[in-house]
Order: sequence, then C-alpha cells, then structure tokens
Amino acid sequence: MSAEFTRFEKKIGYHFQDRSLLRQALTHSSYAYEAHDEEVGDNEVLEFLGDSVLGFILADFLCSSFPDLDEGELSKLKSTMASTSALQGFAQKILLEKSIRLGKGEVKSGGRKKKSILAGAFEAVVAALYLDGGIEETRRVLWGLFENFIRRIDRFKDFAINNYKSALQEHLQINSDSAPVYKILTTRGPDHKKRFVVEVSYRNRRLARAKGRSKKDAEQKAAEKAFKRRFGEKIRSLTPETFLYRKSK
Repeated sequence: MSAEFTRFEKKIGYHFQDRSLLRQALTHSSYAYEAHDEEVGDNEVLEFLGDSVLGFILADFLCSSFPDLDEGELSKLKSTMASTSALQGFAQKILLEKSIRLGKGEVKSGGRKKKSILAGAFEAVVAALYLDGGIEETRRVLWGLFENFIRRIDRFKDFAINNYKSALQEHLQINSDSAPVYKILTTRGPDHKKRFVVEVSYRNRRLARAKGRSKKDAEQKAAEKAFKRRFGEKIRSLTPETFLYRKSK
C-alpha cells in the first residue's frame, strides 16, 4: 500500500508526515469491517471533521473571490461546491477512486463510482491534511483543486445560482399555481445497480424525460433537460444539479 500512498501524495501535492492518517482517510467502513482487525479504523470520524474544515475553507475562498456577493448567493455557491456531486468530481480529479480501500462486497457493487463514498472519502482526506499539516497546507492543496471551478464562476459576470428543479418550478409558477409533475416510468436493474426513467410534465404536457441512478437523480436530469430547452444559451452548468444564469439578460 506504500506505493499507492506515494502515488496519491504526488497527485495532491502533499507528503504526509503521519501516513496512518492517510491510511485511515482512505479506508471505507466496508473494508474495516471485513478486515476483522481492531487496528484498522475507517474514515467516518475523519469525514465528520473534514466536512467542517472544508466548509470553513470554502467560505474563506468564496468571500475572498466574490466580495460583492450577498450572504444568500455565497451560501448557494458554498452549498454547490460542498454538494455530493461536486465533491465526487473533486475526488475523481485526484483519482481517489483508485486509492480508497473498500470491502470486496462494496467493490462488486460498484463502490468506486458511488457519489456518497467518493464524497465522504474526499472529506476524510481533507481532515487528514488538516491534522497532519495544518490549515494553511490544507488551504494550499484545496486551492489547487478549486481554482478552476471558482474561476469558471468568476468569468460568468453578474450571475445568480439555482438548481434545475427549483428553477423549473419557479419559472412555471410565475403565471400559474400549477407545479411540474414528476412520474417514474420504469425502474430496471438489481438493487445495487438500479436505473430510473422519470418524466416531467406540466398541465399534462410532457416536458422531458431522463434516466438516473436514483429517483432524485433522474428528476434533476429531467428538470435540467426541460429548463435548458428554454434557457440553454443563458445558463452555465456547475454540477449535475446547479447552474449559473445571467441576471442582466
């Protein structure tokens, strides 16, 4: 595992003084359970700590990068960057799926691609960085990951942020009390690999349909399709759930 740790350290640009912290951060509960070894701890406590450390650093980054935004818009951006989908993306950027230690059952069920596992492991790594190198080193490593994301936002001047389901509902209810309706059309696959097909309609008129790994995921994708058909040229996707739009247009 030492060689794997070295590759991971090179990927994030940080060398751990205490590699037991990195080992714990990369150990999912399924692996710790199967190991039957009291010395093998999982990353759940580090995930808890990492959530708070990440929240603080994100708030600092965003306040520094966007001094003219109000609290509401800053909160939306922070929630977007700390969302499971966004953290999964950051985790994949550092190839975390190749380094995380999973139990055999979890590997078979596609655990290396699961959003919740990758997002949780990313938060655990943040905590390990903080405990090993302090807040400034953690800030440095995270800035390398977040810089392009923040600059993408900065280039989209005079913006607001929203998620597709909320935006679609707000748009449709401007002149009506009717709300969009989401309906599951089909559900296929075994429990660990289900696929949902959802259709969104408004006043009995079909707007879009989409597939997803969960009902929520499929609904978001259907809302995204419906919203983009009307406003696609005025928005920029940030995550699978959220987007920026120009307030001045």
